[in-house]
Amino acid sequence: MLNSPKDAVMTGVGAEDDIPLGERKTVTDFCYLLDKSKQLFNGLRDLPQYGHKQWQSYFGRTFDVYTKLWKFQQQHRQVLDTRYGLKRWQIGEVASKIGQLYYHYYLRTSETSYLNEAFSFYSAIRQRSYYYQVNKEDRPELVVKKLRYYARFIVVCLLLNKMDLVKVLVKELSEEIEDYTQRFNTEDQLEWNLVLQEVAAFVEADPVLILNDDNTVLVKSNRLHEGGVPQLEPGMVVGQLTLADALIVGNCNNQVKFSELTIDMFRMLQALEREPLNLATQITTKPGTLVREDSYTLPVSLTEPSEKPAKRENPHKYLLYKPTFSQLYTFLSASFKELPANSVLLVYLSATGVFPTGRSEYEGPYDFGGVLTNTNRDVVNGETVQKRNQAQKEMHCLHPGDLYPFTRKPLFIIVDSSNSTAYKNFSNLFGQPLVCLLSPAVYPKSMQADQSQRGSLFTLFLYNPLMGFLSICGLTSMHQGLWEKAQEFLGKVSHDIGQMLTSSRAIDQAFLQFYGDEFLRLLMVRFVFCCATLRLHKLFQEAQSFPESYPQLPKQEMVENSLLQKRVLELAAMLDVQNLFSDGMLDNY
Repeated sequence: MLNSPKDAVMTGVGAEDDIPLGERKTVTDFCYLLDKSKQLFNGLRDLPQYGHKQWQSYFGRTFDVYTKLWKFQQQHRQVLDTRYGLKRWQIGEVASKIGQLYYHYYLRTSETSYLNEAFSFYSAIRQRSYYYQVNKEDRPELVVKKLRYYARFIVVCLLLNKMDLVKVLVKELSEEIEDYTQRFNTEDQLEWNLVLQEVAAFVEADPVLILNDDNTVLVKSNRLHEGGVPQLEPGMVVGQLTLADALIVGNCNNQVKFSELTIDMFRMLQALEREPLNLATQITTKPGTLVREDSYTLPVSLTEPSEKPAKRENPHKYLLYKPTFSQLYTFLSASFKELPANSVLLVYLSATGVFPTGRSEYEGPYDFGGVLTNTNRDVVNGETVQKRNQAQKEMHCLHPGDLYPFTRKPLFIIVDSSNSTAYKNFSNLFGQPLVCLLSPAVYPKSMQADQSQRGSLFTLFLYNPLMGFLSICGLTSMHQGLWEKAQEFLGKVSHDIGQMLTSSRAIDQAFLQFYGDEFLRLLMVRFVFCCATLRLHKLFQEAQSFPESYPQLPKQEMVENSLLQKRVLELAAMLDVQNLFSDGMLDNY
């Protein structure tokens, strides 16, 4: 704990009465700000996680207090050092809290600029060695603060694709954990070792490495960037809907995860964000120039209207790791309630499939199973889940019918699951735009192990189509020049797919109503490319190994379009893997 006001005053030379009144007031004011900041910060966990408006004013007050606290300790450092006994780890703790505030503000708003701010503070803590002296004190709780800081910093670096720094931080964290467990006989050694294992697996999850000329690994961002999406062209008749909210759900058994973020969730959240304009300049600044010593200036209050962008850059997202049905339905309802006019709700489900136990005469929206929701209990109402009556439906499951109420507004669903096909039996009851993109239900045996551990192939295609293409071709690395050439070619393929989607006379209008939004447009284009690629790949033979959609896309005009097939084979030839693809489709081209 930080020193109390009374203890702090007594740290000065001589008796308390010898301390000048002004200096005593400085310490008292600092302690007041410190206590107030702690109180507000601890109150953040009591705020509702859903809803857009309930939390903003509270966050604003918390930022204001931390702004004052940070500036106050800068301006009165000498007095606080001598009269309060302020230690560097205590300054680091304040900076760490500010970093956490920015990270949670990013989670609440989906604006990546706040990730940059969190990075700035976390980076400054490391550069200035705020926690360095902690290891010399015989207080394990202080060392745990340092370890938690490292874990939080790693999450932010992962989200900013700073993989080189992540590897350095993991090495440092490993050394800190080893020192911690040797010095203190603690019970949390296994937990911290698990943290190391999780982040190591997360970093290694990408199936393809891009190499520079010197064979060092190059990390590319997969957020939406300028020119990265097929443009709308004159004559295209598309809807004006905007993606406003997204629920990203991860509940796959055994999938790589870190900090309640599975690799599939991690990939999808980046597919729904724009590349921030200042990311390249701010994040690559040399460490010493990012912030001045102990003088990082906080921005003005984030609640001021002038700070709000005129238009939200990214859709608001909820990240739900292994939610229960109640939690999932609560967040769905909150998003549905607050969805603005002419807006779309996206629901992404990466989850283990739940299959029906028996066949019923009437096949309705609760008779095909669905995807798993979490339960914290093995026993429900005194009986194990497995022993329920076969006529009853699985209760820890999101059935297609559970989503029906939310089809009263435009709904875009992505299901990545072994039982994704349950959702192709949808019914559009209310006439609103509705599209479901569904993953393959099974994969070739040679790909199943990687698919379950290192993330789904289907989500990989939606996140980075070229990486998905290389993955099914067994290519694990590629030099930057060829990568960029293939990416340029894929840009042309995406343009062709956009033309096919908007010119088709047989396509369901729901696809066109969503096409006006850049994020949804890119997801649909990548989906079509994935469909066409898997249909030509020799290992994908079963019908269940192909993605599907509701409503169905016209096969001849889209996923089996001869021009698109020609483009897939041209890409395969460019990468020298054409032997993996069937070319019989081109006989009539």
